[in-house]
Amino acid sequence: MAPPLDLDTPLRSMRGGLDARTAKALDEALGLRTVGDLLAHLPRRYDERGELTDLADLRPGEQATVLAEVTRVSGRRIRAGLHKLDVIVTDGRRRLTLTFFNKPWLERALRPGMSAYFAGKVEKFRGKTQVTNPEVQPLGELDDVSAFAGGVMPVYPSAGKVASWTVARSVRVVLDPLTDLPDPLPADLRGRHGLPDLIEAYRLVHRPEKRSDVVPGLRRLKWDEAMVLQVALAQRRRATENAAGIPRPGRPDGLRAAFDSRLPFTLTRGQREVGAVLDEELARPHPMHRLLQGEVGSGKTVVALRAMLRVADSGGQCALLAPTEVLAVQHERSLRALLGPLARAGELALDAADEAGLPATRLVALTGSMSAARRRDALAALRDGSAGVVVGTHALLQESVTFADLGLVVVDEQHRFGVEQRDALRARADRPPHVLVMTATPIPRTVAMTVFGDLETSSLTELPAGRQPVATFVVPAGNPAWVERMWGRVRDEAAAGHAAFVVCPRIGDGPARDEEMAGDDLPATDAGPARPPLAVVDVAVQAREALPGLRVGVLHGRLPAEEKDAAMDALAAGGLDVLVATTVVEVGVDVPRATVMVVMDADRFGVSQLHQLRGRVGRGGDPSWCLLHTEAPADSTGYERLAAVAATTDGARLARLDLRQRREGDVLGVAQSGGRRRLQLLELLSDEQLIAAAREEAVRLVAADPELNAHPLLAAALAARLDETSAAYLEKG
Repeated sequence: MAPPLDLDTPLRSMRGGLDARTAKALDEALGLRTVGDLLAHLPRRYDERGELTDLADLRPGEQATVLAEVTRVSGRRIRAGLHKLDVIVTDGRRRLTLTFFNKPWLERALRPGMSAYFAGKVEKFRGKTQVTNPEVQPLGELDDVSAFAGGVMPVYPSAGKVASWTVARSVRVVLDPLTDLPDPLPADLRGRHGLPDLIEAYRLVHRPEKRSDVVPGLRRLKWDEAMVLQVALAQRRRATENAAGIPRPGRPDGLRAAFDSRLPFTLTRGQREVGAVLDEELARPHPMHRLLQGEVGSGKTVVALRAMLRVADSGGQCALLAPTEVLAVQHERSLRALLGPLARAGELALDAADEAGLPATRLVALTGSMSAARRRDALAALRDGSAGVVVGTHALLQESVTFADLGLVVVDEQHRFGVEQRDALRARADRPPHVLVMTATPIPRTVAMTVFGDLETSSLTELPAGRQPVATFVVPAGNPAWVERMWGRVRDEAAAGHAAFVVCPRIGDGPARDEEMAGDDLPATDAGPARPPLAVVDVAVQAREALPGLRVGVLHGRLPAEEKDAAMDALAAGGLDVLVATTVVEVGVDVPRATVMVVMDADRFGVSQLHQLRGRVGRGGDPSWCLLHTEAPADSTGYERLAAVAATTDGARLARLDLRQRREGDVLGVAQSGGRRRLQLLELLSDEQLIAAAREEAVRLVAADPELNAHPLLAAALAARLDETSAAYLEKG
């Protein structure tokens, strides 16, 4: 008698069911090795008898399975030993060409008017969509093998020689003998949320009798995915809360008090409220782990600086990690301007009598392009503790960097960093430091719950007094009058003493795709125009021709550090009217006199990038403009994205649009996890309530049973579902 099946049963060892050849093919083509792997390989869609596949959805390069009707069959011998058969199939609206080589018997088997499944790789040949040598399965033969229940036929993702119907037959062979499965979700949780048990969920999804059967089955499997992720994050939050850190309570007569008394502006209510939360958490004996998100220009830097001064008042050091050297330099200058003499401890120039007696610390920078002498000086100040604040790039992550007492790590624009990089900086402390992660990229609530679920979240929504909304317009490249008005706006603003940015997707003096290429957050199917993206070196020439008499400079990541500094200094001080740049100016750059942001090939940029770039202007209180230049057709997804950005400055609305247009499942991201650990079933917009409910259940469960001792099946599912890369992400995030 064969042993009972379970999810860990290897497909190759099944007795009296799946044959060895099929099991081998499933393994080699799809990576399906166990019963659990096969059941987790869910249908990509469901067909009904008499319902043909929409051929308009086919994309070149994909492995597709279609149900279509044969309209024409034409075979001929094109040379000795080579027979070609062309079969035209239709969905009633569009046609698809199927080409078979050396399969003359199909000319008799495929007759006009019959319906069949065809599976193969979609290609473009001489401008027409076609599939060469597809697998063929007449619909009547599927009925004979009873691969499907009722009138609903699941269509599975396929690859190589494994067609959808092969997967369907295999699922039937595996699913029919299963009478029960151990269930990782506790029975009381399933009862509260009306979820079927695991075996029933698989039956509903794989062998539905009607389309509506799929909904409760899929909802249950989504709960499995959500619970695994949320339990892992809840365990991380609990571990952080229980870790031994160093309290940083500050002092009433220190740097922070002196800084607050010298501020030339009033903090917004949001800045005060978030600051109070940070103060409370910094004073605890456990490390703070907090995400601070806020609109572009909402004042996150001031909030972070006040937290850093509190830590410095407590004897600790602070490190601000920036993703680019341009941004690191901008942060250093901004902090020096805000702190004034409070950042000049140990400097010989500090001798003004009216500043005597003020507390002070030392602010240093550490970047890759620093001279050897400056680098040695900065490293020494970090080792001996005389530098209370350091601003740096990836150079901070090198082994040679040591701190006397690292108390707070601030990561700006965290999405630009991998987890390992952030962890390398945290490891510089003897005990876990407090961590503040900042982002101006709008984050939908569901992303915050899934990607940043082990961090507490604070948000700044107000803009400081004097900030003006930025008027945004789409400029079609095919309309010369609009393009001339775009350059005319730049001329008018320069004449009024203001400055303009002109941002391009790439540098242009190297490969077509370089390190500052725009579009990393674009939808996968939205590649923009076929020509190469516009480049800084070319647009700078164009700008000088369109703007005679104006001073035009360039800025990109390949310039030497001194040239980058000189360009930014000149723009800020009035020595330049226009700066043509890459996305190196996307975040952190603060030039109050800049009132125009022109984005060339704007459809090459994602929503978040455009929102960030727009935030570089309007920072001085003057009316400002963002002009989105594009060749995208008015009916394209790219143009739709630009129109949406032009229609609103609401970051939350734009974040939802961004998420809707991007591929579902990339939320953990390559930069975050180092790989492509994706959400398989959860859809972050439509499943928001489910994710929130799973988070509540996970928090309750982990609070009562941190190690899941009473829930061994859930613990096993957690261990199995989180691959090593994602586990590392959750561990270090």
